[in-house]
Amino acid sequence: MSTGAVLGWTLLSALVPGAGHLRAGWRRTGLALLGCYAAGLLAVLLVVLTADGDLFGAAVNWLQTIAVGALLLGLAWFALIVHTFIVLNPGRLPQNAQILTGTLAGLLAVAVIAPFALAAQTVFTAHSAIDNIFAPDENPMADRPQQQGRPADPWAGRQRVNILLLGGDADTHRTGVRTDSMNLASIDVASGNTVLMSLPRNLENVRFRPGTPMAERFPNGFRLPADPGGGRSDLLNSVWEYADAHPEIFGGRTHQGAKVLMETIGHTLGVKVDWYALVNMWGFAKLIDAIGGVTLTVERDVVFGKYNEGLVKAGTRKLNGGDAMWYARSRTYSDDYTRMRRQRCVIAALLDQADPATVLTRFNKIALATKELIRTDIPRNMLAHLVPLALKVKNAKVSSIQFVPPLISTGYPDWDKIRQISTKAIRDSVTRRPAVASATPTGSSTPKPRKTASLDPTKSLGDGCGVL
Repeated sequence: MSTGAVLGWTLLSALVPGAGHLRAGWRRTGLALLGCYAAGLLAVLLVVLTADGDLFGAAVNWLQTIAVGALLLGLAWFALIVHTFIVLNPGRLPQNAQILTGTLAGLLAVAVIAPFALAAQTVFTAHSAIDNIFAPDENPMADRPQQQGRPADPWAGRQRVNILLLGGDADTHRTGVRTDSMNLASIDVASGNTVLMSLPRNLENVRFRPGTPMAERFPNGFRLPADPGGGRSDLLNSVWEYADAHPEIFGGRTHQGAKVLMETIGHTLGVKVDWYALVNMWGFAKLIDAIGGVTLTVERDVVFGKYNEGLVKAGTRKLNGGDAMWYARSRTYSDDYTRMRRQRCVIAALLDQADPATVLTRFNKIALATKELIRTDIPRNMLAHLVPLALKVKNAKVSSIQFVPPLISTGYPDWDKIRQISTKAIRDSVTRRPAVASATPTGSSTPKPRKTASLDPTKSLGDGCGVL
């Protein structure tokens, strides 16, 4: 057999295991390898064609097994290349040809194992990130009754899951966290339809759930004396920080901030908050960089910086993490309510642009960024159920409400009105269909009358974004 033939059949065996063995006369081994290879291809094809959210969710619980399997498969493929080269009997070749073919076969074997090693490393990274982010396994809904004779329902019969999404700036000089961005995502578990309800950071006289220690301390609402500089530390964004700084209110129990804020926002909106996820806002910039930036339409120049030295120019383009965060967070020549709208636009763009292909190709960067980014009390064992739910949300209707003036006065909030709007939005989201592109139905010359903001303040998540 010539030098070219040895190399050619070795290379072909890397793509079609067993081909080299058949050429070398190892008929049974070659056919067995080809049969295993064909079965493997069919299995992969079947998985691709039938993959759904439940499969991806289940895979979260098998990450270590998947990683080890990838390594073992890579080692097996490495051994296959080496054995194929041996059975092709390169010893019959001249010495120089033996050195050349041996070197190239070795490089080929290393090249074949590299993708499997990368896959294993990626999965191990995911496993480590998940274990660091999510809380220990438990089921906070376990006290709800289950119907006998039916598979256990991870949502315990609930129609919705409510997750509090917080953005805050942790500070080493503070005991707690100031939550400058507060959004409650209420998700329909059947359809994935989601209502994102945004509460302003400067909501005053916050009411606490009756019977709680904070309600006993502040029976007429959260009110403290003004700060020496004239600022206030009794706004909604200070609840977490205040609760963490005053363990005596809770009988000496520490780190009560997250629980208190969940109870408070749940009471404000008239829902039960299941879990929270706190995002470090500047860590969020790392996540945007990890996915390669986010394309946004900046309506007008956004100025930022201590001396107004920074500028995010108007126009449509891809922003890096730093510019996207300044676009979302700057209050220079602006106000909290405009900033809330810009934050919603960033969330909408991320939800639209963070497609599975992007996530997979940049997974390691995303996992490392997320590891430093999020704190949550979501139990690890619920992730298998949240993954398919998140995929539903990706393709479902996501609407939003911002409880800001003129809808709600932040200084004198109408708490009953907030709950009524929240209840109506959640009820409507069960049957709401995605908005069509045109404002006028096909075949009709008369637009349908639009509801006023006071009657229906619910909007699509991307409404008001991308208009220059």
